[in-house]
Amino acid sequence: MKGPSLPLQTKLLYASDSLGSEALLESRGLWLLYYYAPPAHARTAPLLTIGLAGVVFAALPLFSALGNPLIGYWSDRTSSRMGRRLPFVLGATPLWAICGFLAFTPPRHAGETLIAIYLGLSLVLYSLTSTASGGPYQALMPEIATGNTERLSVNSFVVYFGAAGGAVGLVGSGLIIDRFGFRTMALSIAILALICRFVGMAGIWRRASRTQKPAQISLRDALRAAASNRFFRLYLPGFVLFQVGLTMTRAALPYYVKAILGVSKTGTWVSILTAVLIVTFVLCIPVQARLARRSSKRQAFRRAMLGAVFVFPLLALVGLVPAVPAAVQIVSVMVLAGLPVAGVYLFPATLTADIIDYDSLRTGFRREATYYQLHGFVEQVSTSLAPAFLAGLLLLGDTASDTLGIRLVGPAAGLLILAGYLVFRRYELPDEVLVPARSGSS
Repeated sequence: MKGPSLPLQTKLLYASDSLGSEALLESRGLWLLYYYAPPAHARTAPLLTIGLAGVVFAALPLFSALGNPLIGYWSDRTSSRMGRRLPFVLGATPLWAICGFLAFTPPRHAGETLIAIYLGLSLVLYSLTSTASGGPYQALMPEIATGNTERLSVNSFVVYFGAAGGAVGLVGSGLIIDRFGFRTMALSIAILALICRFVGMAGIWRRASRTQKPAQISLRDALRAAASNRFFRLYLPGFVLFQVGLTMTRAALPYYVKAILGVSKTGTWVSILTAVLIVTFVLCIPVQARLARRSSKRQAFRRAMLGAVFVFPLLALVGLVPAVPAAVQIVSVMVLAGLPVAGVYLFPATLTADIIDYDSLRTGFRREATYYQLHGFVEQVSTSLAPAFLAGLLLLGDTASDTLGIRLVGPAAGLLILAGYLVFRRYELPDEVLVPARSGSS
């Protein structure tokens, strides 16, 4: 049942969190592997070999990701004066920001083994604190926004702020690195993430439910119910495989710039390319929202994934088209990628909210955090493999004289997204899932 409409101010404040969280997420995804294992002739010496870095990035988050469903289950069952979500957000957010910064402060002269251990611990701690803060915060959205129109409205603001955060994390980070270095970049973006999450929490402080009944269901039954939810099983692989492909492609941009464009200002050029993608992405959000209103979210999501299948492999051709500068070619691919990326990123939170509504009809419990944390668990485990996939491809060639590995990144990402599309195309849950009135909205 639909609740009262949210004021514009509340929507904006809640959504503003994505500016900081996306800035932190994207800056780490873009630069962390490059920071520890830069290519030959980079300005900084490598801290780890590309192979060892890939193993650490892939292996350690797998263990910490196991905490996602446990934290979600814990949040759903919590009973406190602040409700089920706010205690987690309030306590874990400062630790999340600190851990985001610490990954860029390894003991540079401690030797490869100790540096690898430091990186692994920083990845685990960041993962756990990110889960404890971000999962319950995400779970607030279906609680405060009810109905398809209201959720699309809130999520549109989330995507816009996220695009701004992406600009900070992908564009601004490179500019800060070129001028001040990696540590200053990491510290400034971690502070931004901390401020934005607390601003968002303050914006919905009075609207977050304090009286929603805790989900009195065992962990085994909770996980079993989620695993048996057909629509969750069809939606999640599609989005996750897209994320793996995009993460791998994004992390390859510094290598493209260095080896194929052959420019010295790597950070500046990566910033230019990501700025082009983000501007196109933002301009395409209203287009994707209009397409969803004319048909459905699921159809718009399908079309966006299929578009990415055709666009991402074009990166393999950068620099090979005669009479066209390589810079023009890669900028053109970034422009084309904006439309499908906007379509995929606009709908996940609302699709998940629909799936949660469907689950409440089946089980009688509101379990937002369990679903968002399971979503995060699968996404984290899968995307943690992206650096390892990228590292494996780069072993086939990551220099100006041998670009084979770099050129294979785009086609590999396209194949991953195609697999996700083939699974998601069977998803048929309607945009409006009618659920009983919820207890406690204040």
